[in-house]
Amino acid sequence: MSAKKHILLVEDDESMGFLLKDSLESYNYRVTHYPDGKSALNEFFKQSFDLCLLDVMMPNMDGFTLASEIRKHDLDTPIIFLTAKAMREDRIRGLKIGADDYVTKPFSIEELTLRIKAVLKRGKILQSTNKLISFSIYTLDLVNLILNTENQQIQLTQKEADILALFASNKNTLLKREYILKSIWEDDSYFIGRSLDVFISKLRKHFKTDANINITNIHGAGYKFEVPEE
Repeated sequence: MSAKKHILLVEDDESMGFLLKDSLESYNYRVTHYPDGKSALNEFFKQSFDLCLLDVMMPNMDGFTLASEIRKHDLDTPIIFLTAKAMREDRIRGLKIGADDYVTKPFSIEELTLRIKAVLKRGKILQSTNKLISFSIYTLDLVNLILNTENQQIQLTQKEADILALFASNKNTLLKREYILKSIWEDDSYFIGRSLDVFISKLRKHFKTDANINITNIHGAGYKFEVPEE
């Protein structure tokens, strides 16, 4: 029997925290709950977690600050925000920090567990036995999440590596937006689509000094990862 996935739940509302912990444990997850960001951050470095479930509005240290602190040391562990806010700016802020998903209250436990399952499942491309993908002057290391060039190493987040791996495996080919979303997130909803836009922007910055590499948006269709033919 495989080990239960370990979730760090940070929720300052006592009743909500108890309900979420109890519900997630009924879905066979192991849950460690903390009511504030500071104590949760300390615990994060003491234990191994498979996913962080963070409330945004909390005293002392809010969810955004907690996520930022986590991302300074850990680029891999997935983060899902729980919030009563539905503001587009807040969602974009969370994604820029490095969150993998955003769930707006009120939500059903069924919706939450489906999102957790989707986030925990790595992109299909990473199921390949090939953990090194080369293109142009670059080598993408899918184990260590590093983009190697001739003179530098660029550390990527998990989602950046997933998307770049999909692009690099389909060079100079139009990838439909829906295909990318389904391949990486298994979801093509509007919100996840906005998440893709954020990660595309991040990837473009990594290649901004290389005129030979372009991630071209084909309006109304998808993206093409343009690389010189070898």
